[in-house]
Amino acid sequence: MTKETIRERIEQIGIIPAIRLSSAEDALFAVEAVSNSGIPIAELTMTTPGCVEVISELARDRPELIIGAGTIVDVEMARRCLDAGAKFLTSPGLDVRVVEFAVKHNVLVFPGALTPTEVMIAWQAGSDFVKVFPCSLLGGASYIRALKSPFPDIALIASGGVTQTNAADFILAGAVAVGIGGDLIPREAVHRREPSWIYELAGRFSQIVRDARSQKAA
Repeated sequence: MTKETIRERIEQIGIIPAIRLSSAEDALFAVEAVSNSGIPIAELTMTTPGCVEVISELARDRPELIIGAGTIVDVEMARRCLDAGAKFLTSPGLDVRVVEFAVKHNVLVFPGALTPTEVMIAWQAGSDFVKVFPCSLLGGASYIRALKSPFPDIALIASGGVTQTNAADFILAGAVAVGIGGDLIPREAVHRREPSWIYELAGRFSQIVRDARSQKAA
């Protein structure tokens, strides 16, 4: 799967599930539930115990899935995840060295950024997307809209505080995709091993994104 294909799939689906759980077993369950719901993408955060091993297992057993590594904070961590088979790298903040590492190895990357300066630096460094995080704390969709005014050609992903209530607003404001954590993958659903709960939420979010895009295109 090429970087270009991965970028196209993320843009097409418009949802990046962020999996931040307390065990490798929980993470594997969550990935399975999300992928079975029709979203073949998952960001496995490095704060999840055994994250690198989970990425390696999924890369080996489920190569059709787009499994990426999140909460990357340095180049060495990025290298470990890439070696394990991660198909994209993302971080909570901007470290240009991580972006440059990803560009050098031709892997899709979208660092976190918050200020206009960080957004501009991330894009100039070669980021495929720029993840605005935590966007809900700076005005939510209105902040995405404000950033799109000077940066109309930068592909922004809204992350941090995305819910069923505001997901459409982020898409209408110009976000190419939204990153969603607990509102898509509730810890209780994982604890109870209830995939149908996650299926239901995934269906709702997918419909919200589709409807918002249709409204924007009208």
